[in-house]
Parts: sequence; structure tokens; C-alpha cells
Amino acid sequence: MNGSDFAYEIPGVVWRRDPRDALPLVLDSPHSGSSYPDDFSFCCPLSLLRRAEDAYVDELFDAAPEHGATLIAAVFPRSYLDVNRAADDLDPALLAGSLPDRLKPRPATRVGLVRRYAQPGVPIYDRKLQPDEVLARVERYHLPYHRTLDEACDRLHAQFGAVWHINCHSMPSTGSRAHGRKGEHGDFVLGDRDGTTCAPEFTEFVARTLRGLGYEVHVNDGYKGVELVRRQGRPHEQRHSLQIEVDRSLYMDQRTLEKHDGFEPLQADLAQLAQALRGFVAARI
Repeated sequence: MNGSDFAYEIPGVVWRRDPRDALPLVLDSPHSGSSYPDDFSFCCPLSLLRRAEDAYVDELFDAAPEHGATLIAAVFPRSYLDVNRAADDLDPALLAGSLPDRLKPRPATRVGLVRRYAQPGVPIYDRKLQPDEVLARVERYHLPYHRTLDEACDRLHAQFGAVWHINCHSMPSTGSRAHGRKGEHGDFVLGDRDGTTCAPEFTEFVARTLRGLGYEVHVNDGYKGVELVRRQGRPHEQRHSLQIEVDRSLYMDQRTLEKHDGFEPLQADLAQLAQALRGFVAARI
């Protein structure tokens, strides 16, 4: 894959690949970006910061456009700004001043829009951030990413009367596959925010397909979906959104972030999932 393959691109921010014969199927990878902006100014080791990446997830789903899906991915890292969080999901303790009224900080989630820590006890910054810095990140990265995803989903929904969206992630594993043990959440976790962001048949189809490929699949077990599926998922409007988490130990060394021998088999299985999704969507439009 190279820049010429992109139907749309904002360098350093986001890219979109379109299929030749589009179906109302959109996949996005918001956390696989590994291009660190010059103004990040982190003080922690980069090796720790990189553990927040959903490394290679965009590559795992690389075949999706061959099966009628639009594929979108962030280029920047989630530790700089997390597009899967609301723009006001900010920790006031991170800021050196007050934000405009339209972005009032609220009690932050464990991670939030802009992270304070690379891991517990290891701060990312040696200073507080100015509100203008955070606002610049929102304008430069958060808004364009959401706009790119919104425009793709809106266009396909207008054309077909429905759209199916999969928000693609990876999850750290607590198991040791070298010793035959899986993590506590199995191989995949599907999240539809307890059945609120897509029709049950969509979740059930993806789960059944992955299980048919030999994987252990959990639903809403620890990973229910966050901001992107919340925003995109309106099943009463025929807008269906599902989060998918894949265990990182299936395809890479979690310490070094290097791909291992499991990468290509998993990528091939996810191409089969994309092919199955093509049939699922085509039968419903």
C-alpha cells in the first residue's frame, strides 16, 4: 500500500481507501497511527508510548476494499490525541489554563482525549499543556478524522439507505500463547454498547463468522465500544456500528511490537471476514 492507493489523504492525519464497487460498508482504524507529530514534546521513553498503538491494525484489514468496503485510518498516534474520545473528555489536571466554554472539561475517563500517563506512574509530559495546544490538536486531528468518517458513512447511507460500520482495534493480551494460554477476553471482543449501536444480527454474524474460523469470540466483555461507535451507531436509522478488538498476541510480540508468524494467517482470516461481510451487506440492500 502506498500514497497513490489513497482516495483521500490529509498527510500526517488520516487516509481513506475506496473500493472499486462500493457497498455501504466502512471500516476504520483510529489507533494504528505511528507518525509522531513534531510538537508532541513527550518526556517519557518512546518505547513505552508506542505500547498505546493498535499497531498494524490497518494492515490486518488491508483487504477490506477488495470486498467493497471503505477503509479509513489515522496516521498520528492515540497517545497524542485519541479520536475515540469526545472532544471534551479532558482531564483538567493536565491543563495550565481554562478552555473556551464550548470545551469545558468534564470528569475524565481513565484515558481521555489527551493522555497524561504512558503507563501508571510514568507521565507523558513534564509540564501542563496550554489550552491552545489542546484546541489545536482538536482542530488539526480530531475534527478531520471524524469528518472523514462521517462523510463516508453519510454518502453511503444516502446512496443505499443503510450503512454498516466496523471500528477496528487491538487489545493487549494477558495470556501466553507460547504456553497455550489465551488472554481473559479470548481472541476477539465485539462491542455494540450492550446492543445499542447496531442490529443484533450484525453482531451475531461477525461473531459467528470469526468462530467459524476457529477463534474464541466474546461480546461486550470488557470492551463495549466508545465514542466512534456511539456516534455512528443509530440502528433505528439503519446506521449500524460495531467495535472489534483483536488480541495482539495473535499477530505480534507485545514487547517489541514486531510482527510474528501469526500476522499473515490472521490477515488472511480477516480478508475472509471482509468477504463474508460483503455477502451480508449485499443481501440487505
